This record gives sequence, structure tokens and C-alpha cells, in this order.
Amino acid sequence: MSGYQFTPEALNDLFELWSFIAADSVDAANRVEEAVYAACALAAESPLAGRVREDLTALPVRFWLVQPYRNCWIVYDSKTTPLQVVRVLHSARNISRILKA
Repeated sequence: MSGYQFTPEALNDLFELWSFIAADSVDAANRVEEAVYAACALAAESPLAGRVREDLTALPVRFWLVQPYRNCWIVYDSKTTPLQVVRVLHSARNISRILKA
């Protein structure tokens, strides 16, 4: 396994997501955070398994859906070692604007 690392933006995304959820439930926020880490580990194991989303960005990144939280995506660069997690985004956000190339 090559592992993964977060960009500063991805760490900020994760902190904001955790904080938003923790306002209602710290336990739920912790579960989502753990699911994000698990999704990153899976993406690191199979970096080409994520989806290319040309409808959202021209950047050379892939998207991996966080299970079971299907409204949360990790966005990563599959060509880096360790795998670089570029962003952690909720599907309700304007992903195209955030990832504008």
C-alpha cells in the first residue's frame, strides 16, 4: 500500500465537514470522519477505481464516493505516490466552481 496524504485544502474541508456535523452530533461527525479515512485508504489501494468527472472539472483528478455517506466525495490525484487527496467535498457544494481548473 502506498498510503495517502491530504492537501491543506482537503484537511480544511474535512475539518469544516466534521464541525458542521458535530454541531448536531459529535459521534456522527466522528463516524463520517472515519468513513472518509477508510475511503482514502481504499482509493490508495486502487487509485484508478475512482471516477473521472469531466462534467465537474478539467483537472486530472478522480472522485471516490464515501460509503455509506453517499453525499460526500474525496477528490484525489491518482498519479501521485502517496495518493494525494485534493479535496473532501459534500455533493451539495458547487464542486465545479471549487475545482475550477
